[in-house]
Amino acid sequence: MRVIAGSARRLILKTVEGLDTRPTTDRIKETLFNMLQNDLYGCRFLDLFAGSGAIGIEALSRGANRAVFIDSGSRQTACIRENLETTHLSDRALVLNLDVLAGLERLEKSEACFDFVFMDPPYREDYEKRVLSYFRESALADTETVWIVEAALETDFSWAEEMEYQIIKNKKYKTNQHVFLKKKTRQAQAGATV
Repeated sequence: MRVIAGSARRLILKTVEGLDTRPTTDRIKETLFNMLQNDLYGCRFLDLFAGSGAIGIEALSRGANRAVFIDSGSRQTACIRENLETTHLSDRALVLNLDVLAGLERLEKSEACFDFVFMDPPYREDYEKRVLSYFRESALADTETVWIVEAALETDFSWAEEMEYQIIKNKKYKTNQHVFLKKKTRQAQAGATV
């Protein structure tokens, strides 16, 4: 696995051995960042269930101002720190070795609103729903924040609407998908109730 573009282009990233992580392939990562490229410069990026940190590191390499990585695995967070050192991007990053919801609670006191929230949770365990439920009342996101969820192809997001999120894009691959969501604006919510 490598950094595809930007200041750390072509640098090789380490991954965590074993079945605890499922790294996003370079091809899928490239497709994702081609969609995000015009909005990354100067942004604040949150990488949840971060694994090796490859997604947040790619965002930093392409011009994100700050990236925060949260993963509950100590091997994963050690790998993220090593990858940040290799890419010389540590000065713009924060790595938390915590359960994702506990990590988000900790960030409430110290971090401003994020522009992008990427999450690649274990498939078929409903983490997406729990995390997005947390963000409904969080100061870490607003109606401009874009959530990108990497999920199994068959994952159902029909619940998003009643949680006041709208799916703005859905990119399907062979075995998984990226679902892009935003909070509904007050105006859109009012229109839906009329």
